[in-house]
Amino acid sequence: MSAAINHPVKLYTFPLSGHAHRVRLALSLLNVPTELVEVDLRKGAQKQPGFLALNPFGQVPVIEDQGTVVADSNAILVYLARKYGNNDWLPADPAGEAAVQRWLSVAAGLVAFGPAAARLVTVFGAGFNATEVINRAHGLLKVMDAELTGRDFLLGAKPSIADIANYSYIAHAPEGNVSLADYPHVRAWLARIEALPGFVGMQKTAVGLAA
Repeated sequence: MSAAINHPVKLYTFPLSGHAHRVRLALSLLNVPTELVEVDLRKGAQKQPGFLALNPFGQVPVIEDQGTVVADSNAILVYLARKYGNNDWLPADPAGEAAVQRWLSVAAGLVAFGPAAARLVTVFGAGFNATEVINRAHGLLKVMDAELTGRDFLLGAKPSIADIANYSYIAHAPEGNVSLADYPHVRAWLARIEALPGFVGMQKTAVGLAA
């Protein structure tokens, strides 16, 4: 690690949030002591003044690290990788960093509006068009499966925060009626992440294809 850890990082989280799980997974893989603070999204705790003071957008996750507050899952991943990761999880060279940013954009875009949205329909009753978001998810998975052909992780031989950012909602895509059966390279990639020392999974929900 690149920084001594004298106090746990406080993570404001919700068990069923894939965005929050990204951060919990990163903290665990980096072996960073963590204090979990559950924010009950179902009761609107994220819209209360105390939480809005941490993140005016009213979203989890948020971290507090010895006075530093960081919101947004991908921003937090960058922060944690730079502070605690010794460049192992976020390359320092321009090409490597750009490659990570590409996949962070995928996580914030195609994943959010594909498999994540499909899961929101079944887990939270979101009003998305299920057929549309499921089709979008399969379009993404076809590209990911091709990109993972011949490589262990999204950037190559080593895991990075690109993998962490995309893992949670892809792993739980079946909960949103998105089958992973046709994507062997994606499934092998998920298994490699799950085999990493310090891996911690996200709470499962028995809905969709996972019912």
